[in-house]
Amino acid sequence: MSGGAGDRERAEELQLARISATAGRARLGRRHATYRALPTVPGGRWTATADVRRLLGAGGGPATRAAARLDLYEHGMTFAVGRRIHVIRFDTTVVRRRKVLSARGITRALVLVDVDGERVVLRCGDFGRWQEWWPAIRRAVVAAQTPRALAALHQGARLVFGPVWLTADEVGCGTTVLGWSRVRRIDVLNGFVAVRADGRWQVWATAASGIPNLCVFQALAEHLIRAARDGD
Repeated sequence: MSGGAGDRERAEELQLARISATAGRARLGRRHATYRALPTVPGGRWTATADVRRLLGAGGGPATRAAARLDLYEHGMTFAVGRRIHVIRFDTTVVRRRKVLSARGITRALVLVDVDGERVVLRCGDFGRWQEWWPAIRRAVVAAQTPRALAALHQGARLVFGPVWLTADEVGCGTTVLGWSRVRRIDVLNGFVAVRADGRWQVWATAASGIPNLCVFQALAEHLIRAARDGD
């Protein structure tokens, strides 16, 4: 075995041990999947976002960058880059959808908040099999946060998602307020929130990227629309 290959293996083992210890302290549960950073052209080197480059700091060479990885667990995830390991819990994080610049042009990204309140930017092209980890993260956040949100709504709470809000009886944005019995669907059209109500679409002047936890908002809306329809 060459010295280079042996060094890489030892570095990967050490990184995995640190990630596992960090996840254990955060009580993230069982590991479900791992996604590693992809090299980008030219030269096969990984190109990080501005936030990630800041986190790498001095000494974050190509080998360190190539070792960046996501690990999805039962109750959260870790994002390891350089010497830093971010911990994100599905039940407390805030996730937003963004369009960001990458080596391949404009691409989609998830922006999450870790347990220390720092932003973590995950671009589609940064890690392998993004078609798996992107929806998996959103599903996990919905599963972790929706039950508590529904309980709060049933107790009369008003939940705010940036510029939009909802209660057990109504949904609103700005001066627009609609009872759930009037709403048939809430979707994102051309990057904006659109509501199907009273037989027509209303496009609210609210960018989907500006709504924190849009996936949770949509899950709650679907539940409340269905409940109102079943109650008719």
